[in-house]
Amino acid sequence: MQLDAVRRVFRTLNRYFMVPMFRLGLGSFIVNPFSGYIMVIRTIGHKSGQTRYAPMNYAIQEGNVYCMAGFGQITHWYRNLRANPRVELLMPGGNLTGIAEQVTDPGERLRALRQILKNGGLAGLFIGFNPHTAPDEQVVEKCEGLPVIRIRPAGITRGAADPGGWLWLLWAGVAAAPILMRWFGKKRKCC
Repeated sequence: MQLDAVRRVFRTLNRYFMVPMFRLGLGSFIVNPFSGYIMVIRTIGHKSGQTRYAPMNYAIQEGNVYCMAGFGQITHWYRNLRANPRVELLMPGGNLTGIAEQVTDPGERLRALRQILKNGGLAGLFIGFNPHTAPDEQVVEKCEGLPVIRIRPAGITRGAADPGGWLWLLWAGVAAAPILMRWFGKKRKCC
């Protein structure tokens, strides 16, 4: 029951704040060592065939991007990429496409897990140990059953500030706001 409540909170926060921020190209304004380093993965729904977005902590190692399915095998985006491993990543520094695969090598999995949790900021501590100081055995034990995914970059995609992106809407709104406020303010005084 408690796990379902946590998932609902994350789903709401992700849907109405994190995903829109990244889709607008503003992800770099909300990531830092305290809130964690976050990316948004775009998958295709394994049942619906529709585009799905999911924010998560990540690590970059040896030219690959790593992430972890924090709710285990039932994680929605994890089930989606198992059905279709081609994904798009909206990262604070730009967007890329890649092929996702589960990490099976224990050494690679441990290195990736530890760095993902370190990059998670304060959220990385919610797993029940300090990823900076915990012994390897504790990291492996506490993260048992949590799939670690390696995404091999396959190309770049356009970002929010590139042609066809959405960032221009934000700046147009910021520029238009004072004009509209002044215009509507004058109209009210007249009536």
